[in-house]
Amino acid sequence: MDSLDQLKIQASTCVKCSLSQTRTNSVFSRGNPKARIMFIGEAPGKNEDLEGKPFVGRSGQLLDKLIKQEMTMEPEQCYVANVVKCRPPDNRDPKPEEVQSCFGYLEGQLNWVQPSVIVTLGNWASRTLLETNQGITQIRGKLYPFGSSILIPTYHPAAALRGRGEVLAQMRSDFAKAKQVMEANG
Repeated sequence: MDSLDQLKIQASTCVKCSLSQTRTNSVFSRGNPKARIMFIGEAPGKNEDLEGKPFVGRSGQLLDKLIKQEMTMEPEQCYVANVVKCRPPDNRDPKPEEVQSCFGYLEGQLNWVQPSVIVTLGNWASRTLLETNQGITQIRGKLYPFGSSILIPTYHPAAALRGRGEVLAQMRSDFAKAKQVMEANG
């Protein structure tokens, strides 16, 4: 692709998997495409499908709050995307073939943005990028080299919204770690 905008257009008209048949909008990204940090979630939910932007519902509100509080940044300074660009019906987990169909778009986003830090939000994003079957409780809290970036897996904001204070505390710690890595890398 010649540009991130062209990649977005291609994703918006994609019919590589059956998710394209039920989407309202393809959900490509939000934020700064020149960001030093990129947050990657699993797949769009209902609100995201309606608005065409990732993390705009309650989980997105918590994500933005953590970015402001723990990283002292505005959410618009970050780049936010998902592994899968269309909403799975009933918010089910994406199927492996759906992840595979969309992965080229995420690779393109990573190549264009070239973040120094990648924060994966939840099991699906973390497992997909790290190519592991281990769950988020086993892999979070560590730093992983990922090309020229550092990948930091953490919980999905939805897990913290389900009332688990320990999850929110660990997310805060992971976001603070992401800020430290960004500062250490200039």
